[in-house]
This record gives sequence, C-alpha cells and structure tokens, in this order.
Amino acid sequence: MPRPILIAPSVLPADFSRLGEECAALEQAGVDRIQWDVMDGVFVPNLTFGPDVIASIRPHVTVPFEAHLMVVNPDELLGRYVDAGCELIIVHAEACTHLHRTLGRCRELGAKAAVALNPATPAATIEHVLDLVDMVLVMTVNPGFGGQAYISTMESKITEIAALIREGDHDVDVEVDGGIGPSTIEGAARAGANVLVSGSALYKDPDGLAHAVADLRARAEAARQ
Repeated sequence: MPRPILIAPSVLPADFSRLGEECAALEQAGVDRIQWDVMDGVFVPNLTFGPDVIASIRPHVTVPFEAHLMVVNPDELLGRYVDAGCELIIVHAEACTHLHRTLGRCRELGAKAAVALNPATPAATIEHVLDLVDMVLVMTVNPGFGGQAYISTMESKITEIAALIREGDHDVDVEVDGGIGPSTIEGAARAGANVLVSGSALYKDPDGLAHAVADLRARAEAARQ
C-alpha cells in the first residue's frame, strides 16, 4: 500500500507582513501541513523564522507544522521549535555532530523527527538512523533560497532512500524539497517521494492556491499509478 501523497508548502514566498492570513489561506486551499524554512545565516546564506514568529501563527491554523532547521547548532533550538508548535522537526545530517543523539532528543521532546540531506550528501549517510526518524527529506536544490531550479539527478537518491526504507520495513515518509512544481513533481513522486514541498510554483499559479494544491496532488498521484 503506497503512502499517501502529502502537499507541504513552504511559506518562504508568502507575504511576511500577513503570515497569519497566508497560513490560513494555505489551510483553506487543502494543504496537508506547512513547512517553516528556518535559516540562521550561517549554515545557509539567509535568515528567516524564529520560534516566536511560528508560535504567533500556531493558533490561526489547525494543520501540522514542520520546522526545517537549516542551522549549525540544531540541538540548541529543538525545544524552542517544539514549544512553538512544530510537530515535526527536520535536522540536517550535515549539521549534526551526533545525529543519532539529536534525532533521539527530538522524540524525547515529544516531536516527530526527520533528517534532511543536501544534494551532495549520499543516501548511505542516514541508513543507520532510519529507526529513529519519521521522515527523510531529500533536498533537490542546495538549501538557502526559494525559487531555485530542481536538480533532477537527485531522483536516483530518492529511489535509493525509498529502497532502504522498504528493505528495513521502516514506517518512514520520503519528502522532497526544492524546485517542486507542475513540471517536476511527477518525477519526484515516481522516484519514491510521497511528501512534496512546493513554494514559488504554488504561489505563482494564476488560478490560485486551491487549484495549485489540487493540481500538484493529482500529478503526484498519477505518477505513481
């Protein structure tokens, strides 16, 4: 039984002066959860959402939040983002000195744990922590900015990670983030991803957010048939 397709928009392209309204609009459009791209200006060359901003939005929507921590010291911030209302915490394998410990700490705090891999990081890096995660995120762009072009050669990594999950009989989602839109979502889903993050393409749909979400979901589901 294939895992359900989930659409998890990034709010990076949203109007930051209206974040509460923007997140409410995403929920009304039918998204499954919302991703917060947390950047510290060190691990990636950008600076975005602190936990207080996310906590201020949490009362306005009911869909789950995931925090994608693109930061150099994720261990110091885990509790802050869990307290802010993020049910799923994503840490980068490249940023964790003791990845096993960091993922375990996420769960101790009561959150689901996930690990992300940059494009140049091999799939085997996370083979021995699959028992500790609820999701693996394959970056299909180098993290740090929205609106980048999809790196299609990452599809083989998606397939490799999906195979590792099946072989180990792990209850784990595969998420893809970076350049996901109508022309790329089918390749990512066909390769084995079931959670698709879309930012710029979703907001650019001339027919609106609801159409964009439904269209992306339909394309992903069709790719797996």
